[in-house]
Amino acid sequence: MKNVMSSIHQRQQQQQHLLSDPNPISPRSSPNWGRSAAVFGRTWLLALLTLVVVLGVVLPDLRAPDGIFGGSKVAVSKWRDYTLEEAVPFVAKNGTLIHQDKVLVIAEDYATLFAVNSRWPGHAVLVPPAPDAQVAHKFGSQGFFNFTSRRPSHLLYILELGYSVMYNDVDTVWMADPFPYLEGDHDVYFTDDMTAVKPLNHSHDLPPPGKKGRTYICSCMIFMRPTDGAKLVMKKWIEELQAQPWSNVKKSNDQPAFNWALNRTSAQVDLYLLPQVAFPTGGLYFKNQTWVQETKGLHVIIHNNYITGFEQKIKLFRDFGLWFVDDYAVLESPLGRI
Repeated sequence: MKNVMSSIHQRQQQQQHLLSDPNPISPRSSPNWGRSAAVFGRTWLLALLTLVVVLGVVLPDLRAPDGIFGGSKVAVSKWRDYTLEEAVPFVAKNGTLIHQDKVLVIAEDYATLFAVNSRWPGHAVLVPPAPDAQVAHKFGSQGFFNFTSRRPSHLLYILELGYSVMYNDVDTVWMADPFPYLEGDHDVYFTDDMTAVKPLNHSHDLPPPGKKGRTYICSCMIFMRPTDGAKLVMKKWIEELQAQPWSNVKKSNDQPAFNWALNRTSAQVDLYLLPQVAFPTGGLYFKNQTWVQETKGLHVIIHNNYITGFEQKIKLFRDFGLWFVDDYAVLESPLGRI
């Protein structure tokens, strides 16, 4: 994912332009949207959960501490005891304009925890127990299930701390600022994983169930406010995962459980389906070039799903001109190349 704007002044100008746009489904006129990441509002926290991206907005009464461990070099052993309660307000830096600094890596192994904090102290945390790093994480494997099934617990934890949370899979590319699309005061925002083309003015309600009796919402991009409704969905997601564990017979993943959680709480929670044109699934974007050309300039976050394999995903991004890591990692990432 691309990240870092070239200057605070540029970030402010772009944000003001977008937020003043009466029609957020209009093409971005700024040429920098094609080359840089989303503009983050001044109270946004970006947290990377190894496989996902999470953003949270700090409540007005929260204040970030002056520093973690005094800002000095920290022994590896100290990071083992570093907690979300410490990390989230430190990284949030409420009220600052250095948006790309509001990044928290929620590591799923100690090697990642130590590597990130050695280059960027305080910006990585591990929520124990760490998954078994020796288990394969291929899609459909038990290791993949164990790994991804931890995310509703992480997200619920951040909600309980009083933060809004935005979750993204890392096989996505941000073409524009998604926050103008999070209109209203809904509890949970999400995207559809179906490839059938919807009208531009489609309903924002939870779609009707499919053949399997549940919806096909993608768990790749979720925004939640710290409301009772959002917390209920996360708790129900955890329950559904426990009720549908991985087995050799049923090689489940966490997305069906998320859909069941939405379906079974929809009467109690304010849900909002984001516009397909802005948040297309990979099965639509990479397989329907007629639609891509017809909606050019309207895409905000593109998900590289409907394909498995690390190298295969990178190749597909490169083939479509959506791979920006090589151009921006060294100069714009605080971690450089890792």
